[in-house]
Amino acid sequence: MTAAPAEGPGPLRRIGAAARRVDAATPPERERAVDGLRAAAICGVVLGHWLVSATVLWGDGGLRISSPLRALPELAAASWLFQALTLFFLVGGYVSARGLERSRARGEGDRAWLRTRLLRLGRPVLAVTAVWGAAAPALLAAGVPEASVRSALLLVLQPLWFIGVYAAATALTPWALAVERRLGPAAALSAALLTAGVDLLRFGPWSGQVPEWAGLANVLPAWLFGYLLGISWARGRLSRPFAAALLAGGAVLLAVLVARLGYPVSAVGVPGAERSNSNPPSLLVPALGAVQAGAAVLLAAPLERLLRRPVVWACAVWPNLNALTVFCWHLTAMLAVALPASALPAAVPGLTSAPDGAGWLGARLLWLPVFAAVLAALCAVLRRFEAPWTGLPAALPVRTAAGLGAAAFAGSALVLI
Repeated sequence: MTAAPAEGPGPLRRIGAAARRVDAATPPERERAVDGLRAAAICGVVLGHWLVSATVLWGDGGLRISSPLRALPELAAASWLFQALTLFFLVGGYVSARGLERSRARGEGDRAWLRTRLLRLGRPVLAVTAVWGAAAPALLAAGVPEASVRSALLLVLQPLWFIGVYAAATALTPWALAVERRLGPAAALSAALLTAGVDLLRFGPWSGQVPEWAGLANVLPAWLFGYLLGISWARGRLSRPFAAALLAGGAVLLAVLVARLGYPVSAVGVPGAERSNSNPPSLLVPALGAVQAGAAVLLAAPLERLLRRPVVWACAVWPNLNALTVFCWHLTAMLAVALPASALPAAVPGLTSAPDGAGWLGARLLWLPVFAAVLAALCAVLRRFEAPWTGLPAALPVRTAAGLGAAAFAGSALVLI
């Protein structure tokens, strides 16, 4: 009698076969290192948000937002690994430069290219705001504490500011291409100098005479730094020696800002802190971005070779295919677990308990696979809203409902936040 084949290798064979199909379907001219960097940026931001965004159950039964960095300030430097938005802007500038120049070569106008890009950015935002526009009043009607709904809306809004800034950078792509053509990488360095100038006004001798809102002037130049570097990279102007200088110079500037000039160590905001490097962005953002951009250019070639392996490439493809959906919905995935848990009589460690020490961090790590599973399920359903809407989503009643839901979200945010 013939023995039955072992069942163990079966799933591994299926995974390998699926990865090889993805690899075979990838166009040979695809720049895999660029996709890999985008995937790393998205995953870094998602993991960072899941680790530092704590939803704490208070005595009144409501959830409020806190951060483990308040109790564990020694972990603040770890935020430099997860605050990878500059890396996303770097890839965005690279891809936009290549895309717009290909569009021009086909004889298409810049306006058509911009419209396509901006619509792609807007569709996932409309979807998530429409859903939460309906969910917020429904949760209140169901008896969910107002504090919990307010915290949920704040967390949902948190990633959307990035989409707005990224959309502004995208809209400026024709101008950025023209400026970079004349200045080369100095265009990006000029954006960093503008950020430094605003910081000098905010924190220098004139700080008492400058209103706090003046820091908002840094929002665009701080993030355009990475975008302009990406355009230079696409044009072959970021040589390896220049990338090494970026990495080293950024590292030195980070050390000076933190050790000598009193900048907070954390690259992300900490509730209750007097100063923040992210809201509004400070010079620490381009300094960290210089380190990330320099490392990205230096590691691009080995990363390209690594991503030629089918299984590794398949792991990078999924975040790329769902990048905006992942970004818009990853905190909703966390809330989908935390909100039901807030109805329990006691706080759940690592989920609704106070982030008061290393024990909370260890418990939170155990929740990350749960958040990831919920996010994967959300993406499976909602990723279709990232592509051009066809079929039922394109129907007038659905589009009208989405618009009304987004308006309701804006109204709820204004009333509750």
